[in-house]
Amino acid sequence: MILIADSGSTKIEWCVLDEGKVVAQVFTVGMNAMLLTEDEMAETMARELMPHIAGMAIDEVYYYGAGCLFDNICNNVRNAISRNLPSAKKIMVDTDLLAAARAVCGNEPGIACILGTGSNSCYYDGEKIVDNVSPLGYILGDEGSGAVLGKLLVGDVLKKQIPQHLIDKFMAQYSLTPQVIIENVYRKPNANRFLASLSPFLAENIEEPSVHRLVLNAFKSFFVRNVENYKDYRELPVNFVGSIAVNYREVLEEAAKALYINIGKIIKSPMEGLVKYHSNFM
Repeated sequence: MILIADSGSTKIEWCVLDEGKVVAQVFTVGMNAMLLTEDEMAETMARELMPHIAGMAIDEVYYYGAGCLFDNICNNVRNAISRNLPSAKKIMVDTDLLAAARAVCGNEPGIACILGTGSNSCYYDGEKIVDNVSPLGYILGDEGSGAVLGKLLVGDVLKKQIPQHLIDKFMAQYSLTPQVIIENVYRKPNANRFLASLSPFLAENIEEPSVHRLVLNAFKSFFVRNVENYKDYRELPVNFVGSIAVNYREVLEEAAKALYINIGKIIKSPMEGLVKYHSNFM
């Protein structure tokens, strides 16, 4: 049996495969490996995961996670898993970006992108990530992400770049004032999450020309500043994972078409693709 984990900061989806079939699916609290110690992760797994898979003979573990960027951090995750599953002969720990690439590209070369609260992208050769444009976070980058869409929306609201009836609707819908917005962006933690939480307003009002233009330009910026840095970007399919890509699919495709970029798959979560990918090796 193999265990696959798609780990984010908010939640983790776990799937157990036996001869290519899903025999268990578990959702637990999320873990950002950059922010937690080995002991904290081991304790979380023991409490949240192990009661659901007790008695299962797990031979291999493939953990794709937020914060799994450096060897020492990956080793902490690997050790935490090993403490809970000592019988596992193979434990692989890698980034959520590799999970996206394997989910949408499988064994074929392509460009894989994540559009959620943040954004990321890579050039994948069918086996591994061979190029990655640094996302840089929502202040310097993360073009097309929920956080940046929210940032652009708030900027346009406060600078009155959209019609007044939309400004009034936005402020009322989210119970906001300029002071509350400034407080949440500049003085409170997790400003990226606050900004991302406002982005659904754009999807709800996408028929408004000013809103459509904001979202379209944000996606064009994502393509220009990220995707166009990869070789063969016009020949290879550009694939997406994440809620923003799914919810704004039509505008995303419009932006791609304007830049002569070929969109491939667009999926909300990588797990279905990961199950298919790993089943091919069982």
